[in-house]
Amino acid sequence: MLEVRDEKAPDQPLPSPVTTPAARPANKPKLSAATIIPIWIVLSSSVIIYNNYVYNSLQFRYPVFLVTWHLTFAAIGTRVLQRTTHLLDGAKDVHLSKDMFIRSILPIGLLFSASLILSNTAYLYLSVAYIQMLKAFVPVAILLISWIFRIQEPNRKLAMIVVMISCGVALASQGELHFNLIGFLTQAAAVVFEASRLVMIQVLLHGLKMDPLVSLHYYAPVCAVINLAVLPMTEGFAPFYEIMNVGPWILLSNALVAFLLNIAAVFLVGAGSGLVLTLAGVFKDILLITGSVIIFSAHITPLQVIGYSIALGGLVLYKTSSNK
Repeated sequence: MLEVRDEKAPDQPLPSPVTTPAARPANKPKLSAATIIPIWIVLSSSVIIYNNYVYNSLQFRYPVFLVTWHLTFAAIGTRVLQRTTHLLDGAKDVHLSKDMFIRSILPIGLLFSASLILSNTAYLYLSVAYIQMLKAFVPVAILLISWIFRIQEPNRKLAMIVVMISCGVALASQGELHFNLIGFLTQAAAVVFEASRLVMIQVLLHGLKMDPLVSLHYYAPVCAVINLAVLPMTEGFAPFYEIMNVGPWILLSNALVAFLLNIAAVFLVGAGSGLVLTLAGVFKDILLITGSVIIFSAHITPLQVIGYSIALGGLVLYKTSSNK
């Protein structure tokens, strides 16, 4: 599943590798926070639920292929939008040299591909609700990586946030009724790759302004090629044989919803304050977990509710402190 995440938007089905938001051109359309936040919440939740439906209800259990298909669709879609709309005008301000591509875009693209493939694979083993709980650990991984490589100095407040989120996720894991070690390790690895990607963006692309759609415009082709190289060694030709069983319209609409989420992310960035977007992300996660219980009959224990509430509290503290 492709999920959009950036430093200011609370959460991302094509987590887009965003740096700092680009200034909006005067002719770029704008939407109010009251309009775009509900649209973003619906699209973000829809992508995750739709992908889980494809994997587990339709039994199309080929995450590498699905991620590759989403990226290919996104690569084509961004280029169509570039020629027909003003949504990618920010790409004109991004000048990438061959050296920058090799030293920055390519390694970040590798981390992005690994994160997407692993996070999608986790849905074969774990429930939507539990995966959302584990994703709360991303800020902790970012802080730990930053501290290890001395990119950021630890302090008491950040240490408290690390402990708070870690304890919350640990309680949520303890309360999981259908714990699967393979799925847990897969999602944990996805968290590490995602955190490494975000840290590397800050280090290698500091000062380079890309909004989510411009970022997707550059990364989608790179990641699609990387995934195409991985596909024969992981899933082979099996997903191509299953396309007709699932239905090409299912795959097409699935990729379209994911792409629409990235368009919504363009309007989301800058639509509200960091606190508003963080609270919107928290509400979306709660809504998504509730939806997974209703739609997929997932079981949530009281211990998980307590643990995830603690983790969300730490997440809000982390987001608000980082946006000051």
